Order: sequence, then structure tokens, then C-alpha cells
Amino acid sequence: MTILPPPDPPPPTPLSGDERTILCAQLDDKRTILLRKVAGLSEEDLRRTPTASSLSLLALLKHAAFVERWWFRHVFAGEDVPFPWTEEDPDADFRPGPEERPDEIAALYRDEIDRSRRIVDAASLDDPARSPSRDEPVTLRGIIVHMIQETSRHLGHADVIRESIDGATGD
Repeated sequence: MTILPPPDPPPPTPLSGDERTILCAQLDDKRTILLRKVAGLSEEDLRRTPTASSLSLLALLKHAAFVERWWFRHVFAGEDVPFPWTEEDPDADFRPGPEERPDEIAALYRDEIDRSRRIVDAASLDDPARSPSRDEPVTLRGIIVHMIQETSRHLGHADVIRESIDGATGD
């Protein structure tokens, strides 16, 4: 039985226009592709770790949700929000527990995306982060570019995992 339906396809990603439009469209495109990578599989397949690493598609989705939360809500907006990782277990966001259902993790990811969009919509690309996690200034522009890179990198992992599970390729 499949658990997660595919998302609605996004509009074509623009290759011209203002910077904000292009950056946000690129990030939304990558987010949608990740949701498409996890769609249509059973819970067993979503939890499967078919490569030498311990990564599963469900683990990538959970991690992506908390990365959204970290960069947009905590670092940029300065919100005091919880995270699953600790100093003793810095990779806890990569391990969905047996009690965590795929639909709940997908809903968490979608919710974090919605919150991120609202934060971005209310700010300027040049606005500084309230809780920078580095020793250098961080702007919303830098966070969006980082999130495009971060999400794209994990899409490569998702491609390999999905193809190993059922042969599906492409976005």
C-alpha cells in the first residue's frame, strides 16, 4: 500500500525575472522533487536503506523538514523551536523512529515549507539573520541559496535510493 501521494506539479521554474522570484522558484522546485521521490511507496520501502549508508527516503524527508526549521525559523527568524538532535546524537534527524509515520513526517516537511515561505515573504533578501550560526553575517539571500544547495544534494541521495528500490529515475 502506498502512503504518500505525489504533490501537485509546480509551475515551470523561471529562468528570467527578478532574483527573488528565481531563487524562491528554484527552492520550491527542489522541495517538490523531494516530495515526488517519496510518493507512491509503501512504508517498508520508505524506510528501506538499500545503499551502504543508513539513509532511507523517510530519513531524508525528516532531515529536510528540520533543516528548513533550522535555517528559516531558528537562524533567520530567531524562533526558539525544538530539534531532535543533541550533542550526543547529532544525526537524530536522519533516523525516523518506528512510531513516526510517513504521513506525519511528510506533513511536518510541508508545514515547515509553508512556515519558511511566510518568513521569506515577509522579509528582504538582504535582511540579516537574527541567530546566525556562523561567525559571519548571514542574510536571507544566503540562506535561500544554501537551502537550494542542501536540498539538491539530498535529491542526489534520494535518486540513488529510489532507483535502488523500484528503478524509478528522473524527477
